[in-house]
Amino acid sequence: MTDSVPAEGTAPEAGPADWLTLPDVAERLDLTISKVHQLIRDRELIAVRRDGVRRIPADLVANRTVLKHLPGVLNLLADAGYDDEAALRWLYEPDASLPGGTPAAALAGDQAREIKRRAQALGF
Repeated sequence: MTDSVPAEGTAPEAGPADWLTLPDVAERLDLTISKVHQLIRDRELIAVRRDGVRRIPADLVANRTVLKHLPGVLNLLADAGYDDEAALRWLYEPDASLPGGTPAAALAGDQAREIKRRAQALGF
């Protein structure tokens, strides 16, 4: 995991609209904080530092569960050499060919197989 500090004069990057802290995720998923840390270590969730605090995009934690296909996509991106920041950028990069406009939004819909295929192709 990396600290993220935007360079001066750069435009803000596209990304999730809402963030959750790890205690918020633990409460939402009805888990202990140590289990949330384990989910992050196991690449079932992605967390990045924002303002010095580890945060998780809120839309990746749907209702009381992690998006079903997120762990598979995160592992494919890691296999392709993406760190957490790069994986987050990829998940939220605008793509007009996807419903919802980003891989993250499409992953929450019925396009999970397409998102996995695209993530897998990055490794080649």
